[in-house]
Amino acid sequence: MKRALTLVAATLACSAASFAIAIAQTDEPIEPVRPPRSINLGMVELGKKLYFDPRLSKSGWISCNSCHNLSMGGSDNIPTSIGDQWQQGPINAPTVLNSSLNLAQFWDGRAADLKAQAGGPIANPGEMAFSHTLALGVLESIPAYVREFKQVFGKDKIDIDQVTLAIAEFEKTLVTPNSRFDQWLLGRKDALSVDELAGYALFKDSGCVACHNGEAVGGNSFQKMGVVEPFKKDDPATGRFAVTGKDADRFNYKVPTLRNVELTYPYFHDGSANTLTEAVRVMGRIQLGKDFSAQETGQIVAFLKTLTGDQPNFALPILPPSSDATPRPQPFLPKK
Repeated sequence: MKRALTLVAATLACSAASFAIAIAQTDEPIEPVRPPRSINLGMVELGKKLYFDPRLSKSGWISCNSCHNLSMGGSDNIPTSIGDQWQQGPINAPTVLNSSLNLAQFWDGRAADLKAQAGGPIANPGEMAFSHTLALGVLESIPAYVREFKQVFGKDKIDIDQVTLAIAEFEKTLVTPNSRFDQWLLGRKDALSVDELAGYALFKDSGCVACHNGEAVGGNSFQKMGVVEPFKKDDPATGRFAVTGKDADRFNYKVPTLRNVELTYPYFHDGSANTLTEAVRVMGRIQLGKDFSAQETGQIVAFLKTLTGDQPNFALPILPPSSDATPRPQPFLPKK
């Protein structure tokens, strides 16, 4: 009887703990990041190689990791990315970390999911500057890739759907759970300092959570840049308008995730805010009509830094060697 009561008590304690965690998650507008689920490990390993392989670019020098560097918060820490032949990109590279939580991909949402996004840069003349056909030719010239694609997909022929599916499957694993803020959400009340808690209270009370909420603290809506005050920058990007053609969507951008935001400077779609302090002040003014004091700004920044989670940690892939038939890298223009 005593053992039975102990088991019942343990069960109730577990239920209470689960209930407390559920309350912690539902009482706040931000939810803890969960580890990846339903992952195809063979596809992940293949996608990891493709993510790091520069041979998917025309020059043989640019990979997905060039602009979404997993040692740098999944971004490149420059205002706009560098493409083929040192071309300057038109827009800031958003972090790939937690990108599986976004409602769509790219700042303007032109790709519905990670698979659709993965094929874009390969064929973009300002980025990797290749074509899907040529990229497939490179992969087919590498015997180890031919074998691995067949093992993973069970087909004799490599196609672009397999390439983008594998890259997307790898990117699904790039979530960053266990931030100090998540620990606080899940019941560890000493995880945050007084200033960090004050920053979170300001973040909520000022209205930041209207756009920055959910598991990714953003990424789940499109919003106009400059609601209260115009965003005055020399900026050729038109945002969501470029996709829909609707005037109401002009200068609307996907709300960026704030997870790991201390690592993903500079900020905004044009990379015009160099520091988190500057970004908070600008967003307060043009989005909320608030002029945060130095103390308030510091507290919000302190809170935002608690959103840095466990970074992806894995062995770098060893890429299969090229064959004699594989094109060699040509990062420089041919000499005349």
